[in-house]
Amino acid sequence: MDVHKDSAVLSRIEVVETGRRRRWTSAEKLRIVEESFAGPRLVSATARRYGISRQLLLNWRKALASTHRAGEGSIGPTFVPAIVVPSTPPTTEAVEAGQIEIVSPNGLRVVFRPGADVEAVLRIARGLERQ
Repeated sequence: MDVHKDSAVLSRIEVVETGRRRRWTSAEKLRIVEESFAGPRLVSATARRYGISRQLLLNWRKALASTHRAGEGSIGPTFVPAIVVPSTPPTTEAVEAGQIEIVSPNGLRVVFRPGADVEAVLRIARGLERQ
């Protein structure tokens, strides 16, 4: 069996640009990932807004979550300590003491003391709203 060798010499190479490959900085990735955590079902909408694939955004979120587990940062939903107490009827004492009281439609009652983290109060209120 004969082995055929091509003796043609390559004389010219043409580079064809197929599009710009974007380079996202870590800060830009973090901002985009934070935006995708801003509410329920925002991954696809956020990906479309920045012209990236949904899977790429999910990969960034996963990488950030693994970084967070390693203790290098904080992102996304977080938990706040909660104390469950026996239900009592709403009183005006809570308002007088400067506390915030939220009662959900199904009767769940949450009371916040003065100086409570505003972001935590908002997250809990949104969670009760979805119930």
